[in-house]
Parts: sequence; C-alpha cells; structure tokens
Amino acid sequence: MLKIGLMSDTHSYLDPQLFELFAPCDEIWHAGDFGNIAVVEALQAFRPLRGVYGNIDGADIRAQFCENEVFTCEGLKVCMTHIGGSATRYPARVRLLLEAHSPHVFICGHSHLLLIQPQIGFNCLHINSGACGNEGWHKEKTALRFDIADGKIKNLELLKLGLRGAHQADEI
Repeated sequence: MLKIGLMSDTHSYLDPQLFELFAPCDEIWHAGDFGNIAVVEALQAFRPLRGVYGNIDGADIRAQFCENEVFTCEGLKVCMTHIGGSATRYPARVRLLLEAHSPHVFICGHSHLLLIQPQIGFNCLHINSGACGNEGWHKEKTALRFDIADGKIKNLELLKLGLRGAHQADEI
C-alpha cells in the first residue's frame, strides 16, 4: 500500500501546511503549474515526486516533466495531464489519451476546481485536486491524500488549506 499526496496549481507557492499534511505520504503527485523550479526542488527534497508540467511552467520544469504521464502504481493505472477539461467535455487530445491507455484514474489540474467523479464512458475516476496556490480564482486552497492498495484508491481525504492568499509571505 502506498499513501499519495495529490496537488496542482501551486503557481510558485507551497503552503507550509502541505509538509505536515503530506508527512505520512510515500509519494507526492503534482498535476501541473508548479510555477517555478523552487517548488519542484522543495517537493523533491521532501518526498519522491511525480508530475506533469502545466501551461505556466517554463523550460526548466518542462525539461524535468512531460505533458502527460501514464504509469501503474500498486496495480492502479493512472493517466495524468495538466489541462484535462471537464468530466463532460474532454479536449480531443485527452479523449485520445484515455482511449489509448484505459486508465483506472485520470488526474488533471488547470481548472482550479475540485472534482472527484466517476467517468462512465471511459470507465475511470476523474480527479482534480483543485488548486493549492495563491494565484487564480479559487477561494479555498485544496489538495488530496489517499492510499493505493490492490489497484484501488482507498481512504481518500480532502485537505483544506484555507483561503487563497493566506500565508502569502511564505512564497517560494
């Protein structure tokens, strides 16, 4: 069993609470828009990091991460990208990705909207952890924590980090 911390849209800001909330995690997954390389380096120093680059990420981050990441973890097939669209309107690029890989879980970011929804048409679970940075239009910063065992997500927890803009002086 692995415990995963899932986040996206940090936009150059790491809320200090994340290090405590993700302390029990074996890996951190980031669904794009790190914002700067300092966020990447801080997360890599803390826990093993998987991620994809987002639309605001520069060449330094794009050199370390791909646009799409497809992998299997504890029997769970995962497809992650930053701009994934909504659960009812996927861009053609995402539809092709889902059709080609048939993941159990599709993870994205970008919209800053928290979403955990089964996708009947693609037979997978669509997850967007919301946004945990201070940039964007979301009101509350969120992340997720869950276990993966026997090819299934278990013990899924919503982590509320407070209102956007709180702790802004701690920007990385």
